Amino acid sequence: MPMVQSNKMFFSSFVSMWSVVYVTAVQNVRKEHRIPLMSLVNAVMKSLIFVLSFVLMFEFLGMRAAAIRGDFIIYLMTGIFMFMTHLAAIGAVSGAPSPASPLMQHGPMTPTVAILGAALSSLYTQFLSVFILLAGYYLAFEHFVINDWIGCLLMFLLAWGSGVAIGILIYSAQPWAPGFFKLLATFYQRITMLASGKMFVANMLPAFVINMFDWNPLFHIIDQTRGYAFVNYNPRNSDLIVPLVITAACIVIGLITQYYTSKRASASWMAK
Repeated sequence: MPMVQSNKMFFSSFVSMWSVVYVTAVQNVRKEHRIPLMSLVNAVMKSLIFVLSFVLMFEFLGMRAAAIRGDFIIYLMTGIFMFMTHLAAIGAVSGAPSPASPLMQHGPMTPTVAILGAALSSLYTQFLSVFILLAGYYLAFEHFVINDWIGCLLMFLLAWGSGVAIGILIYSAQPWAPGFFKLLATFYQRITMLASGKMFVANMLPAFVINMFDWNPLFHIIDQTRGYAFVNYNPRNSDLIVPLVITAACIVIGLITQYYTSKRASASWMAK
């Protein structure tokens, strides 16, 4: 009987936590706009502008011949979608309410709920924006073929998951030095514009350039995504082990730091 009661309490707590996570995720989606549809439109427009900008840049600089043999727009999208999903996850999670936030004074709200809500809201908007743009391109312009849809979807989830992991690391350390870690997050986002490799084919890069990009999990994810998307491309200069190890390490370190921080958080931190 005590075991049955314990299982019921665990199930009740589990359902209660995820109901709060759902509400938090919805609130995050509606944070920028009261109408959830507008948040989705905003995400779609950002991705669309990015794609169009890169199309114009490649055409103007004559770099189109350097792309993978196949659909040029899909080549751009495989890089841009992973890049934006990764950075959106970092921004959402690192910007979640801190342990010292007044919101945490409410019983059901915890840092874990805040992180999960931010991560899921980011996944929701990015997945729908990717789906809408791919469907629009397929129906209106080109009936493209993706060699391995499942592989590309897994890479999308890894781009999101690695962004969440880095976001957790920044989120957990941010209360100790908010200004520094916000600057660090901005620096990572800026340097990833180049170091993600979304504008290049990794197989064509010289060794010294690969050494400069190799630390970035997004570089490996984008190159592997193109390997799944194109039947005639086999990634040789990237490895999935790198983003998986970095993701796992950031999650473990971030959760340990978050546990330490939450035990010492105080309302006075908000005044810093």
